[in-house]
Amino acid sequence: MLRRACVFANKERTTSRSQFTQEGAAPSAGDGAFDADLNFLSRWAGPLGLLARAMLAYIFIVEGVGKIGGYTGVAQYMQAHGVDGRLLPLVILTELGGGLMLLVGLKTRWAAIALFGFCLLTALFFHTAADQAIQLQKNVAMAGGFLALALLGPGAWSLDGWRRRAV
Repeated sequence: MLRRACVFANKERTTSRSQFTQEGAAPSAGDGAFDADLNFLSRWAGPLGLLARAMLAYIFIVEGVGKIGGYTGVAQYMQAHGVDGRLLPLVILTELGGGLMLLVGLKTRWAAIALFGFCLLTALFFHTAADQAIQLQKNVAMAGGFLALALLGPGAWSLDGWRRRAV
């Protein structure tokens, strides 16, 4: 077992950057690689990408609509945390618009970048108190998900994917 680990480590060290695919994954070695059991996921990439986008978009769509209904209270909350309440329309546009764009996969990378920044700013402005540690961590984690989405793209089951195939 130790010998196999050493051989694997040597292969890792000698792998050049040019051997990686566009997605950043190493090519299949064909010798029972560690994650060969996950190859079945490629068949489900389209629907799983849609599911992932929907899961990321859900909270932003719900919160964007909620901010419309509770506009005055949200503006006061923002003011209490040192953020000008006049920015609330931009917040609603970012959450609701960005969430809907993610859901349908339209300009997904741009929406993901916007929500990445939004999550980090929200964490810094509203969740730095000691009793907000979990909220801070959730916002940072969501920002990481949006960064990954911006890098990897929306997938085939998206309007962006459909537009790419139509050209």
